[in-house]
Amino acid sequence: MQRFRSLPLRSRLALLVAAAVAFAVAAVSVTCWFIVQRKLYDELDVQLRSSAARPQGRNIASTITNCGNSADDPSGQTPPDARGFQAQSESYLQLITADGQSCVAPFSPGKIEITGTDTDFAKNPVANHGTFRDGSDTKGNPVRVLTVPLTYVKPDGTTTIHPDAATMYGVPLKGTNATLNELALVLLLVGGIGVVGAGAAGLWVARAGLRPVDELTEAVEHVARTEDLTIRIPVDEESDDEIARLSRSFNSMTASLATSREVQRQLIADAGHELRTPLTSLRTNIELLTRSEEIGRPIPPADRKALLISVTAQMTELAALIGDLQTLSRSDAGHPTDRVEVVALQDTVEAALRRARLRGPELTITADLQPWYVRAEPSALERAIVNILDNAVKFSPVGGTIDVRLKGGELTVRDHGPGIPSEELPHVFDRFWRSPDARALPGSGLGLSIVARTVQQCGGEVTLSPAEGGGTIAAVRLPGASTAPPDTP
Repeated sequence: MQRFRSLPLRSRLALLVAAAVAFAVAAVSVTCWFIVQRKLYDELDVQLRSSAARPQGRNIASTITNCGNSADDPSGQTPPDARGFQAQSESYLQLITADGQSCVAPFSPGKIEITGTDTDFAKNPVANHGTFRDGSDTKGNPVRVLTVPLTYVKPDGTTTIHPDAATMYGVPLKGTNATLNELALVLLLVGGIGVVGAGAAGLWVARAGLRPVDELTEAVEHVARTEDLTIRIPVDEESDDEIARLSRSFNSMTASLATSREVQRQLIADAGHELRTPLTSLRTNIELLTRSEEIGRPIPPADRKALLISVTAQMTELAALIGDLQTLSRSDAGHPTDRVEVVALQDTVEAALRRARLRGPELTITADLQPWYVRAEPSALERAIVNILDNAVKFSPVGGTIDVRLKGGELTVRDHGPGIPSEELPHVFDRFWRSPDARALPGSGLGLSIVARTVQQCGGEVTLSPAEGGGTIAAVRLPGASTAPPDTP
C-alpha cells in the first residue's frame, strides 16, 4: 500500500481503472463460462433423458441372470432393446445389478466406472427418478452419466421396475470440455486485451484530466521559486468542474496575495516616510542636549524646557503613530484583536463621547442616540468612533457645536468646521493622507483609514460629505437590529 501511494497520481488512476476493469471482466467471464457450461450440460442431460424414456423388452430377466456370468466379457451381453440406442454412435449404455455386476451394450465405446451411488440406486430404485453425475470410463475418458431405474415390459404387457437392477446411460464429455476450454481461452485473451486497453485508456484519461493539475503545480512551483504573484492559470469561464474551480481559487489567491503584498509594501513605505520626521526631530533635539552636556555649555533653562516639551510631544506623536500602525496591520491581516460579539452601539458611542468631551471641553456636543445592536469587536468599534469624533473636535472652531445622532443603524457626526473641499473627498480614507490645512495639526493620517477598515469588517460603510451651512457630516451605517438578540448577556 505504501508503494502504491508513492506512485504518481496518474499511475494510481491508471492502475485503479485497470483493476476495476479486470474485476468486471473476470466476473463477467466466469459468469459467462458457468452459464455456457450449464447450457451444454443441460443439452447432454436432455439427450440422456430422452434415451432413458423407453422401457426395456420382455427378455430382461434372462439378461439380468446372465449378466453376472459374463462379467469377464460384458460386451458379449446386450441390454434389452439396445437397438434403439445404437444410432447414437458414441453413447454409453450398460445395465448394472445391485451386487455391482454390469452388462455393456456392444456399441458403447467403453465401460462406465461404477460407483457406490450407482449400486445403491440399483438396490432402491425409484420410479421416474434418476441421478446425473460426472464420471469416467475404464479408459479414463470423462463421461456424463445418468443412472435410472430399469423398467421393462412383463409378458402380460404391463410395465414395471426391476427391484435389483438399474440402467446407466452416458455420453462422452470430451467435446463439451474442449468447447469449454476454448471458451475459457477466448475469454482469457479478450479479458487480458480489455484490461491492458483499459489500463492504457486510464493512463491517457488521467494524463488528459490531470493536465490542468500539472499546470497548477508548475504555477505553484514557479511562485515558490520566484515569488512572482502575477502568474495566472488560464480557465475556461464556461466550465464549472473541480479543476476549473481549483484554478479560479488559485488565481484568486495569488491576486489576493499580490494585493496584500502591495498594501504591505505601501504601508511600510508610508510608515517609513511618516516615522522619519518625528525621529529626525527627536534625534536633533537629543543631540543638542547631549552636545551641551559634552562641551559644558548648558542650555538656558527656558530653551531646555522647550526642548524637553518638544521631545515629549514628539515621543507622544511617535507612540500614537506606532499604535495606529499596529491597529491597521492587525486589521489588514484579518486577525481580530477581540472576540466578535453583539455590541450595543449606543453604549459604545456614549463611551466615545465621554472621551471626546474631555479633548474638547470648549465645544458643545449634543447627542441623540437610539438603541442599535451590531456584531463587532468592541474595542475596535470604539476606536473607530473615537477617531471620527476626534476629527470633529480637531476641526471645530472654539465654542462650536458637534451634533451626534444614532437612528436606524446610521451614526452621523456633524461638525461646523471649515469642511472638506470636494477634490479632497476621494482621498480622505487613504493611509497617511492629510489635507494641506491639517498638516500643521497633530495626527498620523491613519485615523480615517482605521475607521474605514473597521466599518468594512463589520459589514457596513462610512462616508464623509459637506454639510449645509459649512462643516462636514461623517455617516457610519452598520447592519444590526434595534433590539438585542435573546442570548445577549
